[in-house]
Amino acid sequence: MTIRALLAATALSLAAFPAVAEFALDSRYTDADGDMIADIPTDASELVDPDTLIFAYTPVEDPAVYAEAWADFITNMEEVTGKTVQFFPIDSNAAQIEAMRAGRLHISGFNTGSNPLAVACAGFRPFAMMAAADGSFGYEMEIITYPGSGIEKVEDLKGKQLAFTSETSNSGFKAPSALLQAEYNLVAGTDFEPVFSGKHDNSILGVANKDYPAAAIANSVMTRMVERDVIKADQIVSIYKSETFPTTGYGVAHNLTPELQEKIKEGFFGFNWEGTSLAEEFSKSGEEQFIPITFKDNWSVIRQIDEATGVSYACQ
Repeated sequence: MTIRALLAATALSLAAFPAVAEFALDSRYTDADGDMIADIPTDASELVDPDTLIFAYTPVEDPAVYAEAWADFITNMEEVTGKTVQFFPIDSNAAQIEAMRAGRLHISGFNTGSNPLAVACAGFRPFAMMAAADGSFGYEMEIITYPGSGIEKVEDLKGKQLAFTSETSNSGFKAPSALLQAEYNLVAGTDFEPVFSGKHDNSILGVANKDYPAAAIANSVMTRMVERDVIKADQIVSIYKSETFPTTGYGVAHNLTPELQEKIKEGFFGFNWEGTSLAEEFSKSGEEQFIPITFKDNWSVIRQIDEATGVSYACQ
């Protein structure tokens, strides 16, 4: 079943979910040009131009690994912007969104599922995504188990425990929830026991170590973990693989000065990957460059999944 067919089926089968409003920005932001992201303030008093820029990568794996992976990128960003750039380890999607909403985070990569909430509630302005050399991008959601678990197909999840990551994750919660109910008539809490691991690597390690019988994960994370020998490929069996989703979206807080926002874009799109710590880490999953994206177009299917699964964009 295609993602769009899945959404159509899900919309009919999720009558128990409360109705939710269409995607909209929080009232503190404006969108005069209709691009679905917060406008840059026109009042100079609302703009910020900090001496130190705080950068965070989406909380999917060990922060220490990613502080090292982003080191060369951060050095380049400092040269381009003339600012000090500090890597800020984040342990949850909620903390990441709150940090940008509160003005403590200036540049960030928000994962696929949390991207819409970051745009709506934190004034996040995404403009870039990692891609392969040929411009292709994205990842798939997979439902994985371990050899000998007794789970050979999706239907075998009935009566078992399934690990999700967090409720803001697309591949770690929203997409598999929609899939399992619409296509397999498996309802969390009724047909299987949902548990939350917090991060994709926790779910993957949990399955590899037989702590969880199954998990829904982003396969790009799993690929990098295999390449780093964190797990062995033969510890994992995949029983479902989705169509391709957009991956982490990179962007800035809406209230940075226009000049600074342009410099930051230059730091992304002008970055030479060859021989860098970033290439060493992300080439493991086939990513070799930053390409321009728009939230309106590239996140359309994610907003549809949100709508079908009853996600609310109300800001806390």
